[in-house]
Amino acid sequence: MKILVVSGFLGAGKTTFIKEMAQKTKRDFVVMENEYGEVGIDKTLLDKEKDINIWELTEGCICCSMKSDFASSILTIANTLDPEYLIVEPTGVGVLSNVIHNIRQIEYERISLLSPVTIVDANCFDHYMRDYRDIFEDQLKAAGTIVISKRNFDTPEEMDTLVSKIRDVNPDARIQAEHYSHMELSWWNTLLHTDLSGNPIAPETMETPNLLSLGLTDISLPGPNHLIWFLEQLIHGAYGTICRAKGFVDAGGCLFRFDVVDDRYTITGFDEAEQPKSIFIGPKIKRRELRKLLIKELRESS
Repeated sequence: MKILVVSGFLGAGKTTFIKEMAQKTKRDFVVMENEYGEVGIDKTLLDKEKDINIWELTEGCICCSMKSDFASSILTIANTLDPEYLIVEPTGVGVLSNVIHNIRQIEYERISLLSPVTIVDANCFDHYMRDYRDIFEDQLKAAGTIVISKRNFDTPEEMDTLVSKIRDVNPDARIQAEHYSHMELSWWNTLLHTDLSGNPIAPETMETPNLLSLGLTDISLPGPNHLIWFLEQLIHGAYGTICRAKGFVDAGGCLFRFDVVDDRYTITGFDEAEQPKSIFIGPKIKRRELRKLLIKELRESS
């Protein structure tokens, strides 16, 4: 079983990248999801890919020093499901070097680690280098391939500037600036056939950013316009300092998926049966205000 770690900061687009890889390569995948917080959202999105088995870990971060449940899960997957590839998606604030170190501790002839991939949201690069530098730099430095997502560059010079900034952090990484959706099958296969080179990466003592999370279920709003208003308020700080939010909400009897990264949001329809639920991540969260707005019983009693 070959293990590919797909890392990236909160909202970088790891899950979307994994879905694309599964569709392009048609390989035998198991995906291990390590969600931040107690409510899992990404598993729901990956479950739509019928050929992917999902193994979800929500009890803590797998980058912590040699998590026994993480190691046990990898060995269980290898011995029972025995896939060709295990894709490990750490939480967005996971220390990639520690994740790699933890996997190296249980490598043997049937388990090998591939060169890790880090997904970078170009729109948030400067912000994350400024506010979450230690974690973000670690995810860049420990990567063998760095994939730039979520930015259509206006000029070649704009792209070159970002590539140069990434190169300053990791001069040896393979940097993919063209969007991965345009890449041929051979590029995807390269990711699945590149071994981890060099010596094992020792875990560094690094403090995880002081981020909180709030998970809510059975959430609703009176209508779609209320959802737009809510997300506008959210990105402008009305509900605290929130750097990441995602989920499914019943707005006027229709189910919508929403996704918030930094100061941007998207809304899409979601026509499959799914329990309305959401996760909010950030250093400051106004929990009471969010509950009063999104939980119908509390909203109607206020």
